[in-house]
Amino acid sequence: QVLLTESGGGSVQAGGSLRLSCTASGDTYSSICVAWFRRLAPGQEREGDAVIITGDGSTYYADSVKGRFTISKENADNTMYLEMNSLKPEDTAMYYCAASLMCGSRWRDSERYWSWGRGTQVTVSS
Repeated sequence: QVLLTESGGGSVQAGGSLRLSCTASGDTYSSICVAWFRRLAPGQEREGDAVIITGDGSTYYADSVKGRFTISKENADNTMYLEMNSLKPEDTAMYYCAASLMCGSRWRDSERYWSWGRGTQVTVSS
């Protein structure tokens, strides 16, 4: 099992930046998909923003964050990052990182992910 822990959330004004971190521990795999999801409010579906395939470093983004968010990884400490720039009030959400062995075009489907962190809150004020 892979355990995920997020950090780096906070409050920022519109146009500002934040960097979220997701540290993985537990079982190791040669390649998994690690994605960042957001949940706008409790009870709502989680929406995938970005994913990275750890084996080859490929990245994919939702259209709403392309050009603003960048997902990356640091192999030395098993940490994935989400650099968020040009933040908008509509980016306000709880952000989760999640792991899956099913990488592919359906990466935004939250049901494909079997390990989730507890989340970190991002609040963007206008």
